Amino acid sequence: MRVLVTGATGFVGRALVPMLTQAGHDVTITVRYGPSADHLKNVRIKNIGEIGPDTDWQEALSNIDAVLHLAGRAHVMNESGSDPLAAYRRINRDGTKRLAEASADAGVKRLVFLSSIKVNGERTSDRPYSESDAPQPEDAYGQSKWEGEQALRETPGLETVVVRTPLVYGPHVKGNLRSLLNICTKAVPLPLGGLQNRRSLIYVGNLADTLIRCVEHPEAAGGLYLVRDGDDVSTTALINSTAGALGKRARLFPVPALLLRAGGALAGKTGMVSRLIESLEVDDSAIRRDLDWTPPFTMVQGLNETAIWYK
Repeated sequence: MRVLVTGATGFVGRALVPMLTQAGHDVTITVRYGPSADHLKNVRIKNIGEIGPDTDWQEALSNIDAVLHLAGRAHVMNESGSDPLAAYRRINRDGTKRLAEASADAGVKRLVFLSSIKVNGERTSDRPYSESDAPQPEDAYGQSKWEGEQALRETPGLETVVVRTPLVYGPHVKGNLRSLLNICTKAVPLPLGGLQNRRSLIYVGNLADTLIRCVEHPEAAGGLYLVRDGDDVSTTALINSTAGALGKRARLFPVPALLLRAGGALAGKTGMVSRLIESLEVDDSAIRRDLDWTPPFTMVQGLNETAIWYK
């Protein structure tokens, strides 16, 4: 198919685009103002400027069968803007709505939207999140992604597919997982031994494979899917596995979760500590059943590839 990818130069896009071309698709990517895309081969490049409610998509969408919409305002830790929700909404809601309407007008058949498990919430307790759970976003990013999903559903004449992801890792990762790689390399002692929480993650190669399946599979139309590697791990196990992939040994010692929470509150890091010690699991049975999808990579393979890139 002729596929347009937004956000192609980002973390997920760098993995997705080569896999799309290898699968035989004719790929066009969009960039804002011409940042380097030399690492992406055999693609057409369209400059579309900033994504928002007024973006002109006409040229980029010409002769396109399907759109993979990865671009968006990413989650920012400790957001300090005067109106963060408005900033997120402009791109993640209004920009998505504009792209969906333009796609329908251009005769695009299907749009696949990369969303976030933050639409569901920040933590799980007695069971994993599923597609049937009522959305309960707790921050501006999650709220804007949920509103972006709704904008898609309200666009007539367009097949839509929504994919919500937990934490994504792999080569070129940034944020907390990049920090974890730094810490494991330096063997910094951490008070995170013995944690029994459970976290779902997805390797970027598995996510790219998911997105391609959602473009290609006829049964994906109208679908909402939660995805993961299939190996939910505790924070302790994740650190140990990451260190092992780097050829290091993690230096962990146990501290009660109550004390970790208290320390996080004193340091103004309540959110960060919560993510380290709480569980967030997803049920990915729907996509495995409906689209016959199985992750092509294990978590061990994903962490090894991440470590090779990092080193």
